[in-house]
Amino acid sequence: MRILPAEWEPQGFIQLTWPHEDTDWSYILEEVTACYVRIATEISKRERLLIVCKNAQQVRQRLEGSAELQNIRFVETDTNDTWARDHGGITVVDTEDRFFRDEVCNFDDPFKPVSPICECESHYKVLDFCFNGWGLKFASNKDNRITRELFQSDLFDADYENHLNFVLEGGSIESDGAGTILTTSECLLSDNRNEQFTKEEIENYLKKALGAKRILWLNHGYLAGDDTDSHIDTLARLCDYDTIAYVRCEDPTDEHYNELRAMEKELREFETENGERYRLLALPMADKIEIDGERLPATYANFLIMNNAILMPTYGSAKDQEAMAVLQEAFPDREIVGCDCVPLIRQHGSLHCITMQYPFELK
Repeated sequence: MRILPAEWEPQGFIQLTWPHEDTDWSYILEEVTACYVRIATEISKRERLLIVCKNAQQVRQRLEGSAELQNIRFVETDTNDTWARDHGGITVVDTEDRFFRDEVCNFDDPFKPVSPICECESHYKVLDFCFNGWGLKFASNKDNRITRELFQSDLFDADYENHLNFVLEGGSIESDGAGTILTTSECLLSDNRNEQFTKEEIENYLKKALGAKRILWLNHGYLAGDDTDSHIDTLARLCDYDTIAYVRCEDPTDEHYNELRAMEKELREFETENGERYRLLALPMADKIEIDGERLPATYANFLIMNNAILMPTYGSAKDQEAMAVLQEAFPDREIVGCDCVPLIRQHGSLHCITMQYPFELK
């Protein structure tokens, strides 16, 4: 049996891919590096961190005095950009039944009926899908090699599985760890990804590759300035088996109003595997941020779930606190930590987009 773990399940480490002067961050490199330092610091306080970078010594020096360096591993390689969520490997768990026993002796009460026991062994597999710069919008030849290079570095305590014939970005799918995948038709059915396949063929591929039982497709919802063709992690997020946090727009004059209302209606019609309606928690639509007349894709849905905390993007708005309160309701046992992500949205992404979690430990 194969399953794609939910992000809220136990994690072994998180990957960041660090910005450098040859990436699109060059014109604001100092500003975005400071943002990465803050995020790396918050992660390394709580979990192990893998940093993929061009110059490990420079990054290490930048992190000294703030991050927990003993929790960080560095791997040097050249990169096009920094969006680890989309060029990073996607980890599944394969479980093999080792043996099955119909009866087990209960020594405390030998006359009590017993339940069958299945003893299993699980194996992690990192699936390496093709990353093509969100439908050939940007160069991705170096980023598309990163997962293979990490395996060549012998860091991963997992097996490698090649899926480079299929384009899939981590930000385009959400999993509940029990066979449900939430995604958007705008992204997965877009041009220059897998247009040679029908929707049914794509759905069957995802079910086989990720062990999914069902796919929930959102047909509405977008953010202005988004290069990803409506990644699900910018719009709606699974928080547990029956809870979805999503972006709601309350302003009828906002360009997103109609599409996000239509998305909300779709979410209200979705049912859990048990046939119940999802508990929906509405995140506020982030205040408009524009640079040179271009609206940037600020969203509170782009948060990172960690073992004991939620890292949430903030944008210097009063709505930051409102969004943090919503996420505290969704994750009552986790600390909600805000990180200023205004620099990140200048390149049309946010906090979740630059991270990728892995459920196994680094070697």
